[in-house]
Amino acid sequence: MTAPRAAKKPLTHDLHGESRPDDYHWLKTQGRADPEVLAYLRAENAYLDGVMAPLRETQEAIYTELLSHVQEDDDQPPVREGDWLHFTRTVAGKAHPIFLRRPAAGGDEEVLLDLNALKEEEGHTNVWVYATRPSPDGRFWAYLLDTTGQEVFELRVLDTRTGRLAEEPLRAVGGWTLEWTADGTGLIYATDDATQRPYRIWRHTLGQAQASDDLLWQEDDPTFRVGASLAENGGSILIGSEAGITSEWHALDARDPQARPRPILPREPGVEYAVTDGGDHWLALTNQGGATEFRLVRLPKTAGLTWADAEAVMPYDPGRHLTEMHLFRGHLLVSGREGGFTRLWVLPRTPEGYGPARRVEFPEESYTVRIGPNHVFETTSARILYTSLTRPTEHLDLDLNTLQTTLVKATPVPNYDPAQYVAEQVWATAEDGERVPVSLVRRRDTAPPAPTLLYGYGSYGIALDPGFSLTRLPLLDRGWVWAVAHIRGGSELGRRWYDAGRLAHKMNTFTDFIAAAEHLQKSGVASDLVAMGRSAGGLLMGAVLNLRPELFRAAFVGVPFVDVLSTMLDSSLPLTTNEYDEWGNPSEPEAYATMRAYSPYDNLQARVYPNLFVSTGLNDPRVAYWEPAKYVARLRDLAQPGSGVIVLKTNLGAGHGGSSGRYDALNELAEEYAFALAAVEGKLEGNKKAATSGGDG
Repeated sequence: MTAPRAAKKPLTHDLHGESRPDDYHWLKTQGRADPEVLAYLRAENAYLDGVMAPLRETQEAIYTELLSHVQEDDDQPPVREGDWLHFTRTVAGKAHPIFLRRPAAGGDEEVLLDLNALKEEEGHTNVWVYATRPSPDGRFWAYLLDTTGQEVFELRVLDTRTGRLAEEPLRAVGGWTLEWTADGTGLIYATDDATQRPYRIWRHTLGQAQASDDLLWQEDDPTFRVGASLAENGGSILIGSEAGITSEWHALDARDPQARPRPILPREPGVEYAVTDGGDHWLALTNQGGATEFRLVRLPKTAGLTWADAEAVMPYDPGRHLTEMHLFRGHLLVSGREGGFTRLWVLPRTPEGYGPARRVEFPEESYTVRIGPNHVFETTSARILYTSLTRPTEHLDLDLNTLQTTLVKATPVPNYDPAQYVAEQVWATAEDGERVPVSLVRRRDTAPPAPTLLYGYGSYGIALDPGFSLTRLPLLDRGWVWAVAHIRGGSELGRRWYDAGRLAHKMNTFTDFIAAAEHLQKSGVASDLVAMGRSAGGLLMGAVLNLRPELFRAAFVGVPFVDVLSTMLDSSLPLTTNEYDEWGNPSEPEAYATMRAYSPYDNLQARVYPNLFVSTGLNDPRVAYWEPAKYVARLRDLAQPGSGVIVLKTNLGAGHGGSSGRYDALNELAEEYAFALAAVEGKLEGNKKAATSGGDG
């Protein structure tokens, strides 16, 4: 087999006194529809097929194992919205969910949307539904549909009385915003600007042309994105405008079709807050006033409101990171983190105010719990979700008075015995002395050292909390260890953990992962290491492979943000301007120098690299296809004799999340696992002999 080679078209970027050569910039500028670009991507796919040909039997076996753990015929627990219980169903042999409802008072179920039928009838390769909302009276059911993976939606409204669409779909909808006005005659939605930044919030009257919709809010600062949601009490539509570390909220009366947004508190650089409607007051989670880990306050609904008017609802505790809240008539449910793990607190609520917070206790030491879907305000029960590394997700109803939980449904996992698996947490020491937690899960009869897959992310404050995934079982059952590195840039240890892994401190993310890998080897857990990360976790992979490629037998670099400088210097791209608070703005020399030091594409060197499986989606709006394509093209130039097999897979009909169908997704994962097994066993075959794929290079 001959690995493809992209054409070289010399180009140099000059900025801040540096000349940065970029022979593969054309993969971006010529665009995803360009025949030469597509020829290269297809040549890479063909090479992947050749590499995987001897491994297809293993892939098929892994796919069969994965499928054996899937309850193919299954219903998700129903969630009440108005007078109806809404739920989804999967059916054996069908790739996509079916959306249904049945009367809460009892009666027959109704199919609202069969995605399998829609995909076939309309001839789509992939289909995704990102949000659904029933109208207050239950007659209409709205949903956001994506058929390309580009995350540009059609807003469709089903008339449940006729079974047909109530009107022509609203088009070019963005931002995942979808709410009804209180009277059920209007919808609230968002649209994007040219960079796919949600910047406008609209009110649509059902039955009227989209061109006549009412513009409620427009965000002109390119570093901010907007979204809207209905407060839990149904009284307000809340419009949030947020940059990385700054937020601002406006509210309008959900019951008044003529209402205009009014500001709650003005934006202040570095001040974040989330807000909800408490009736005669606002509730806010905020870092204002030096509350790095966030405090919970109430604010009067008065004109000229300032933070000086805030009253504490939960005393600030620097050892407790507050993340979310959900309001009910008689209670407030709050989520957050203590000691590295997720926690829930319940506060009683009366007309006089809020009582003391009580923490909800669970029997396991290591677990993940979060607030689930809740759409009923007048209730004393909240839906929550609970899981651990060995315990499949449980849907629980939490009694807000007694704090006792009732099992609604445990996610069924056929052919799985949790007693056969064991989880633990270990600590690695980073180069600056910081202790980095690492979660491990393996079969009880697996004796370390064993092949170990080390997963990481480490950006945006997103925590990789310990939770069950059936997709790990084929590796665990082959004697592997699955490890998750809780590195800085996430928020596992609070907001300080996030702040210590962004902007000028970003290198901590990468060195923490390396410290975790070294610890697993030195402590006797890992014999061979395989690394895996997606999106910003793909950046992690690229940076770590430049720093310490010899640590790993293979790495999976998924939809990776690897051409950091080119992306962050292009303000016309989705996400760029909104993420200056995460990475920095490289038009500024200091930020450029920081990013230049770790940008994976710009730091590739002539050296030995391990086996690499790089993946992308042609329609990806978050990390464009050209980033991993350029990365692999340059790797082919620089990888030295002794390097592993390098492959690039492009899903030509999907975006950031891969294929929409569950069977396709399992097969794609089985392909990656087959590659990983072959890499560790030394069975990968391929070469990197030059063979130009089109162009004039």
